[in-house]
Amino acid sequence: NKEYQADGGIGLLSSRMTLQGPIQKNKSSFIISGRRTYIDVLSKPFLNKKDEETGEPNPFSGSGYYFYDLTTKINYRISDKDRLFLSGYFGRDVFSFADSESGFGIEIPWGNATTSLRWNHLFNDKLFMNTSAIFTDYRFEFNIAQSDFELKIFSGINDWNHKTDFLYIPNQNHEIKFGSNFTYHVFTPGNATGKSGEVDFSPDEIYKQYSNEGAIYISDDIEINEQFKINIGLRYSSFQHSGDINPVRFLKNEIKLDTNNHYRHIEPRLALRYRLDPSSSIKASYSQNYQYVHLASTGAVSLPTDLWVPSSAIVNPKFSTQYATGYFKNFKDNMYETSLELYYKEMENLIEYKEGILPEDNTNTSSDDAFAFGNGESYGMEILLKKNQGKTTGWIGYTLSKTTRYFDEINEGTPYPAKYDRRHDISITGTHKLTDSWDLSTVFVYATGNSITLPSERYIIDGNIYTEFTSRNGYRMIPYHRLDIGATYTPNKKKNKKFKSSWNFSIYNVYNRKNPYFIYLGLEDNIENENGSIQDGNLTPKAYQVSIFPILPSITWNFKF
Repeated sequence: NKEYQADGGIGLLSSRMTLQGPIQKNKSSFIISGRRTYIDVLSKPFLNKKDEETGEPNPFSGSGYYFYDLTTKINYRISDKDRLFLSGYFGRDVFSFADSESGFGIEIPWGNATTSLRWNHLFNDKLFMNTSAIFTDYRFEFNIAQSDFELKIFSGINDWNHKTDFLYIPNQNHEIKFGSNFTYHVFTPGNATGKSGEVDFSPDEIYKQYSNEGAIYISDDIEINEQFKINIGLRYSSFQHSGDINPVRFLKNEIKLDTNNHYRHIEPRLALRYRLDPSSSIKASYSQNYQYVHLASTGAVSLPTDLWVPSSAIVNPKFSTQYATGYFKNFKDNMYETSLELYYKEMENLIEYKEGILPEDNTNTSSDDAFAFGNGESYGMEILLKKNQGKTTGWIGYTLSKTTRYFDEINEGTPYPAKYDRRHDISITGTHKLTDSWDLSTVFVYATGNSITLPSERYIIDGNIYTEFTSRNGYRMIPYHRLDIGATYTPNKKKNKKFKSSWNFSIYNVYNRKNPYFIYLGLEDNIENENGSIQDGNLTPKAYQVSIFPILPSITWNFKF
């Protein structure tokens, strides 16, 4: 960038700011950008603890959410053929909830920090290279308290990555991509500290796992003729897990198993496109993929306690095969785009926690035997209608899908829906240019609720917490749907004006839909009533829904100079 520039926005719900400009003329430049929301601060005073209609706890009351992030980038031009980019990112999301009557409260902070150094080199007009060194730190915390019980779970992944990508264009009919990727993983799968009554518990040391992951790949985008195009690719991946695991979950004598496993796999990919006429085409694709890092899910209630787990001697890599085909058609000189796509995906070596086991029961040690392994399938249809030109633009998207799990050790071997099985998903967006100064916008979304497993009872035997559950993912949360509207006013639209500004007026969740974020368990009155207490030996739970964002009107002033 040859000039210093700034643009940003100051609003009731969030603010942002971006600065960019030269460091050394024609040699280097910078950009720095930051954002922060404060919805939690402004919305809390307006939320009643009880729902005025039902008298039940207000699902919005006590909940809070905010995020902030910072992005930086420096660009240095070494020569006409070489450039360096140094980038950094830091972001955090924080969700909290507290119910003063039941004594239940949670706080869930999570986020990423990333630093990367990238070098671009142009060998000639046919060969280009990108090589990068990247460090990523992902952290997830889950803090929960109820009555005199407290629990803090920490999980994270540190990745040290190096990748090199080449683009080679020998002629106008071929575009060849090839390269390599290596990542050193450091996992903290789950470490917990807590307190129950007067008893504190914490690990003697933080448990970690280490893995090496690498891959090389090549693909060729081949244009056979004006009608037929093919993309064919091959990827060779490798994963080695090193360290000790405890193959039996409740093993107390510290017998360990060395797990220097080495997995190697080939992943083919094929995509075809046949143009029927200048405005329509048919596409089809086939791919195989191995995933060596798993997201272990419980399905219990709906709290976001899923943890990342590496492949090992016991945990095999996830394998998936996907088939897809679609028909694409444009109308009126590409004013309208339409598409219909069908897909089918089969999955092997999926991982979930066994029945009766929760992440908080399996921390501070390797817990591979706490997992069950099975297969799954997912299939569906996606429809898109998009308008690109004119005063009114926007799109309508609809997805009909089904995702099923098959585990011998879960749900008595009966198939059950995946946690994120979403039968219907609808998105509608639209913008309308009312005048030269006014633009209107609207967004509507609808999605089938997640499938979850509700506990029926929790009790303590010999100091250990046990949980009885209903059928796996047998309860469907209520659907998620929301309408947002907005209007933007831009005064004095002059192309050469150095200072530009606009005002945005918006309403989020227009009809104040109580969309579920998660469900937590409480009691009818208090922990000492006739339902029992966790100290006495049993606890009969009652489910309560928590929602995040009620109706939120906002005004934002945007500026650029």
